Amino acid sequence: MALHRLASITMGVPDVAETAAYYTEFGLAPDGDGWFTTRDAGRQLRIVPAPTRRLVEVRVGVDTPDDLAAAASRLRRLGVGADVTAASLTAYDRPTGVRAVLEVAPRPAQDPVAPTAYNGPGRVERAGARAPGVLRTHRVRPRKLGHAVVGTPDLDATTAFFRDGLGFWASDYIKDRGAFLRCSTDHHNILALAAPVTFLHHSSWQVDDIDEVGRGAAAMLEDHPERHVWGLGRHHAGSNFFWYLKDPAGNFSEYYSDMDCVVDDQLWTPEVLEGAKGLFAWGPPPPPSFLAPDDLAALMTGAHSGSR
Repeated sequence: MALHRLASITMGVPDVAETAAYYTEFGLAPDGDGWFTTRDAGRQLRIVPAPTRRLVEVRVGVDTPDDLAAAASRLRRLGVGADVTAASLTAYDRPTGVRAVLEVAPRPAQDPVAPTAYNGPGRVERAGARAPGVLRTHRVRPRKLGHAVVGTPDLDATTAFFRDGLGFWASDYIKDRGAFLRCSTDHHNILALAAPVTFLHHSSWQVDDIDEVGRGAAAMLEDHPERHVWGLGRHHAGSNFFWYLKDPAGNFSEYYSDMDCVVDDQLWTPEVLEGAKGLFAWGPPPPPSFLAPDDLAALMTGAHSGSR
């Protein structure tokens, strides 16, 4: 595929300093001018001022300038204009106002991490030692940005913008509710979610394994139990382990590991998922606030100013 990575997102929030402190504690490293870095992929989150919490921008890596021209042509067929230079394309999704930037960039190379040794029936991978997950004391730091989820008042139009315009591939759909879309080998990099108003639902950050998912969440909750949203569990769409927390602006942030990867697009068949199957395979059921955030009414009236 011409697209090869979700390079970064920009989130808008009413209180930048408060939200920045949260993501620093979450394990992202401040890098100036509102930017935060991951361990493996550099600058991947920028936090900027906005009247209400929202997804401001997504940046996506492409291989060549020809890929930009092809995307511009597809967008024109959708009636969407784009600004194109030799190195980038910028276009806006009308229902959400999200700015999408395609930029010519080298393909990412994430150094492999040795698999965690887990014992199982008839299989001893770790003998005579305690599990690494109970011995780790280092702070959890996400490896990379996995995906962002945006609420949209026009699901069909937002799905078409990313899929038919920019060139994302569809991995799965939630019937009448959402579209899991990818611009890399990860199962999804954008999830467009039907909603009465646009907002950033959550961002998702890769860690090494299920122990790091649990350790990261436990550290974030130690002094702030009110941050807990949903977890620990395993999704069906994407298959990843997850734990969701809430930042001071009301956005959810997810630690994840073990995401499905689609290496050959022709060998993957999207499913149309219904009911709870699209949300999780096991774990506690999602709280009502996960499906309809507590500040949704305030977002609809423009009265939102941060959620604690």
